[in-house]
Amino acid sequence: MSKVIASLVVAAAVLYAVVLAEAQQARKIQRIGYISGRSGPGPLDEVFKTALRELGYVEGQNISITYRWAEEKLDRLPALAVELVQLKVDVIVTETTPAAQAAKRATADIPIVMTLSGDPVGAGLVASLARPGANITGLTFIGTDLGGKWVELLKEMSPKTSHLAYLANPELTPEVLVFKSMQPVVREFSMTIKSVDARSQNDFKRAFSEMKQARVDGLVVSPNVVYVQNRKVIVDLAAQQRLPTIYGRSDFVDAGGLASYGTSFPDLYRRAATYVDKILKGTKPADLPVEQPRKFEFVINLKTAKQIGLTIPPNVLVRADKVIR
Repeated sequence: MSKVIASLVVAAAVLYAVVLAEAQQARKIQRIGYISGRSGPGPLDEVFKTALRELGYVEGQNISITYRWAEEKLDRLPALAVELVQLKVDVIVTETTPAAQAAKRATADIPIVMTLSGDPVGAGLVASLARPGANITGLTFIGTDLGGKWVELLKEMSPKTSHLAYLANPELTPEVLVFKSMQPVVREFSMTIKSVDARSQNDFKRAFSEMKQARVDGLVVSPNVVYVQNRKVIVDLAAQQRLPTIYGRSDFVDAGGLASYGTSFPDLYRRAATYVDKILKGTKPADLPVEQPRKFEFVINLKTAKQIGLTIPPNVLVRADKVIR
């Protein structure tokens, strides 16, 4: 009888140990590192955290998020990425291609999830979209063919436009590739296009002065993080020159820009949360294909069109997902 009791005691102890271990595991806080070129938190960060909550992750209970902001100084990204690696986070979430490149250089072991990468293959981040390899995966917000779509839509909105400018940062590989992709469409419409360099907020006035001297009559603006942070400045400068302008993000149109065509960024951030979930549950980044955009938005601001003296053709208006009147 004593042997039976002893066996029961041992079994109970083992069961208790298992339950305790599972409880401890359940209480383990997974550490997420987040690196961006922005100056601080924004609406998309809340989209990301909401998506995580829907997947069962709550800050302070089972996850922590450590943010590193580059304050629009992209040369700070490498050091910030190293900081996250030294903190031994479980996964690093990156915003924009430069942030992803910095994280990749900082670690070959910690999983990396890209939220906003322009062309991860062209930028050398992954071997291919289907088989990213190594420790990095996530989402791309732009295919290089999107550049041609911007040119096409701008020409449809402003048929008289013939001399385009592309406001971009030549240090960013995706923006160089996008510019190249525009060339066939520009030639098809018998237009010309000039790439205008602007790398920081201090360059915008000079860039628009350069466009004026070149007699540019249409503008395409890249959606990189520095431009987004300074969108009101860019939008106002374009309005001053009465330039028909198309942007890669709807934030610019909300700030008074003429039109935008691009990926739904909230959709990308929601999907990034699912990547984090899979990785924290044990899936290797190399086994998760990089996903391309699924949802695109075409937004037009008729107030701005009127302000610059442009009448948007009806056949273009009806295709817009959103019209600001």
